[in-house]
Amino acid sequence: MDLFDYMREKNMESEAPLASRLRPATLDEVVGQSHIIGKDKLLYRAIKADKLGSVIFYGPPGTGKTTLAKVIANTTSAAFTQINATVAGKKDMEEVVRQAKDTLGMYQKKTILFVDEIHRFNKGQQDYLLPFVEDGTLTLIGATTENPYFEVNGALISRSSIFELHPLDKEEIKTLIKRAVYDTEKGMGSYSAEIDDEALEFLADISGGDARNALNAVELGILTTERSADGKIHLNLEVASECIQKRVVRYDKTGDNHYDTVSAFIKSMRGSDPDAAVFYLAKMLYAGEDIRFIARRIMICAAEDVGNADPMALNVAVSAAQAVERIGMPEAQIILSQAVLYVATAPKSNSACNAVFAAMESVRAHKTTVPAHLQDAHYKGAKSLGHGTGYKYAHDYPNHYVRQQYLPEEIRDARFYEPGDNGYEKKIKAWMQYIRE
Repeated sequence: MDLFDYMREKNMESEAPLASRLRPATLDEVVGQSHIIGKDKLLYRAIKADKLGSVIFYGPPGTGKTTLAKVIANTTSAAFTQINATVAGKKDMEEVVRQAKDTLGMYQKKTILFVDEIHRFNKGQQDYLLPFVEDGTLTLIGATTENPYFEVNGALISRSSIFELHPLDKEEIKTLIKRAVYDTEKGMGSYSAEIDDEALEFLADISGGDARNALNAVELGILTTERSADGKIHLNLEVASECIQKRVVRYDKTGDNHYDTVSAFIKSMRGSDPDAAVFYLAKMLYAGEDIRFIARRIMICAAEDVGNADPMALNVAVSAAQAVERIGMPEAQIILSQAVLYVATAPKSNSACNAVFAAMESVRAHKTTVPAHLQDAHYKGAKSLGHGTGYKYAHDYPNHYVRQQYLPEEIRDARFYEPGDNGYEKKIKAWMQYIRE
């Protein structure tokens, strides 16, 4: 590299976005993802020892997939090259393979290929890489926001280790924000900026575990905010909310307002008000509430407040919970909205809830014994004890029903489940009356 190339590279680094400049050069500088790069973890040891095999990093935006690839680039003795699957074509891949073969043949040096957005490669492009990964010409590092088990060829998956990256937690985001504001070497410390505690909390909370989101807001805030009389740039709550393009919503995830909003959300679904229910859903999403928490509340409401009045409500809620885990935001908001509106507009019954509470109370209040004819008779000697004797097999009788005692003798006349008159439970109630008569 001559002086001109060196100066050009330095200028590009200084002009790069803050999130790019702050990328760590070593593993010890990485913030978060301790579940895969803790010092006792396989990935940490493999990178340190420069013995990394093909891997795929999977996780939401801003969690460090590219960062880990760059750290590997800085620590490996192998040649390192990078392509982006959104723009790379067949010729680009052929050139990478050609150079990798030359490097291996001339210098006995392996090549690590980092493919960003690998899920954007079609099946043919992924298949093209396979033999070169298999014979060691390339060590593949793939990065994807999509579940690789759905989006990456099974053959590549079987030859790679999958590491899932999680959204950074609030304290980790705060660490990165402080580094961005005060670090004079890589950050913006030379600007003499300060960030208020309130603004720090807000940015760390609203970024939703996406480090890039938070750092972009910090950079924009420092570059566009005028200095105060003390000569410093003050990043306050107002500046922070403008820079991340989010209005400050009064919603503390650990405070009263959080519980008030969740309470209103559940009561709106229970009260069959779809407009109110979707409003409180939107408020929680806007404030950065965990979508998994929201999905759990919808499932509970479907069972507790809809129950057998519409048994499909729980199916919809469970399916929504599984879907948001796989898809993530922003698309998850549509799935949650569908589930919320279904539960809110479904006929309501709390009979299932009342039944189990009443049965639990009976269990606490009575000492009972399973009737002999219902006891297990599938072992030697059971018959001599009278176990299973006299049991009537329901399918041998008309309508697959026969009257016999199922409850323990001590509570033989108890009734726990009382079907209501809404929705499907009306049919359940009629059927139960019919067979009992």
